[in-house]
Amino acid sequence: QVQLAESGGGLAQAGGSLSLSCAASGGTLSRHALGWFRQAPGKEREFVAQIAWLGGSTVYADPVKGRFTISRDYAANMMYLQMNNLKPEDSAVYYCAACPGVVITQACNGYWGQGTQVTVSS
Repeated sequence: QVQLAESGGGLAQAGGSLSLSCAASGGTLSRHALGWFRQAPGKEREFVAQIAWLGGSTVYADPVKGRFTISRDYAANMMYLQMNNLKPEDSAVYYCAACPGVVITQACNGYWGQGTQVTVSS
């Protein structure tokens, strides 16, 4: 059973940067799309970014385009989210996820991390 664990959340000032990591253990994530979602208080969980396990093609939500970068490390079984020029509206719990296939969705029969809090002060 694959387990995902996020790390790297914390507090940042607006305009600052944070880097999130997602470590996979207990199995391989080949043939899975990988990605990040976030959920702010009182709001629904929303898609942030995804990356293909093979080839590395990426997709970003409009609010984070040009500021966030998703990447992965095959050998280390890791995924990352580099967040630059952070805004207060980026504050949320960030979750990493792995979904079978090429598209990541909230309803997929895949794997989820427990989440890591990101707080951006103005």
